[in-house]
Amino acid sequence: MLTDAACRNASCPDDKARARFADAGGLYLEVAASGSKRWFVKYRFGGKEKRLALGNYPLVSLKEAREGRDKARKARGEGEDPVQARRVAKVVSKAAGAQTFEAVARECFETKKGGWSPKYAARWIERLEKDLFPHIGALPMGNITAPLLLDALRRVEKRGAIETAHTLRQTAGQVFRYGVQTGRCERDPAPDLHGALQPVKVKHMAAVLEPTSAGELMRAIDSYAGQPVTRAALLLSALLFQRPGNIRAMEWAEVDLERALWTIPAAKMKRTLHGKENGRPHLVPLAPQAVAVLKELQPLTGHGRYVFPSLLTGENCMSENTVRAALRRLGYGNGEMTPHGFRAMARTLIIERLPGVSPDVIEAQLAHGKSGPLGMAYDRAEFMEQRRQMMALWADYLDQLKAGAKVIDFRAA
Repeated sequence: MLTDAACRNASCPDDKARARFADAGGLYLEVAASGSKRWFVKYRFGGKEKRLALGNYPLVSLKEAREGRDKARKARGEGEDPVQARRVAKVVSKAAGAQTFEAVARECFETKKGGWSPKYAARWIERLEKDLFPHIGALPMGNITAPLLLDALRRVEKRGAIETAHTLRQTAGQVFRYGVQTGRCERDPAPDLHGALQPVKVKHMAAVLEPTSAGELMRAIDSYAGQPVTRAALLLSALLFQRPGNIRAMEWAEVDLERALWTIPAAKMKRTLHGKENGRPHLVPLAPQAVAVLKELQPLTGHGRYVFPSLLTGENCMSENTVRAALRRLGYGNGEMTPHGFRAMARTLIIERLPGVSPDVIEAQLAHGKSGPLGMAYDRAEFMEQRRQMMALWADYLDQLKAGAKVIDFRAA
């Protein structure tokens, strides 16, 4: 029988590759020429001699090795092959690990991320890693009830991140639905929490929505004494009412001044990954006033890639804060007007003040997608004439407001 001292002092003779030191009941310590020591138990099953590895010494002590030997003898006595029993136990353990919320969520992520934009995919998994995995990640999917999920979401809610809590409920729902589909749980508890979280207070981007105020804004922009490139960005934000990110990232290669057309590649649009890769470009007709702004700007930035290059490096596009800072310089804080507010201003004033403009054409020019099989029809070429007419009307209307002219109210009495 072995002792702890004998195990510590056991060594392999120089003339052998390994040496065995027997204990009892088939247990022995095998010492290799390299000095490593491993426990094995030898047994017979089905008329054949087999051996079961029990781990390395001293990580597995003599006492623990004897316990492993006894478990193997018990399994053999019950008609099981100890080696096969261990393999089954490993499979069961692995399968149990794959049932946890974190394991299923990561599997779901790997399955779906190919259809998501990199930015959305990164946000999706980061939210889970930060707010749900620490609290329910280790729990089996089938054990997570609506109250358990709500408790995790309440932690997010308590720090004031109400919208994030709602988003996480939806994200958790995606994971549970995937778990149902793959047999890891029987139902999704997320719908049970509908109405359980504090409501999200929707805060719309501040915008100028009245004709008189819009005229004051256009006069302020006209008199802007800062960088001429920034002034041009303010003007085109009003004239074209595209998303601020698209305005900033406008490239000269996308602009055709002769055809008075700005073509925004699909990859730059706010769309799904499939839409970015396979969708049509977004077409923005340029009113004469917009063409004039770009022609004035061409000598300043036309030698580079971007219409609005960074004022610091010139290699990247303009910072997202440049237009916002310019508005503040003109006296418009975030509570009065924002870069995104030019879109709301255009949509509101066009639909309320300009006659004969279809809401569908406005939505198309705003690049607001529509669900259903006809959604992409908004960006088809047959809308171009209506768009051109609308953009010209809008530019002329802004000029009238800037001049302080009395504007007819076309709204129904």
